[in-house]
Amino acid sequence: MNKDRGREGPVFSGENARQGEIILRTRTQRIIFIAGLVGIVVLALVLTFALR
Repeated sequence: MNKDRGREGPVFSGENARQGEIILRTRTQRIIFIAGLVGIVVLALVLTFALR
């Protein structure tokens, strides 16, 4: 069983796995991130109206 354990990769606790942080250092990174969020909302609206 120990041989299989080594192939699975590292094991992280639940607390360590959930502590992600988005770091947007430059203005360009912030603009691209916000544009992506807006794009998702616009895509959802377009699909909603297209399926009616």
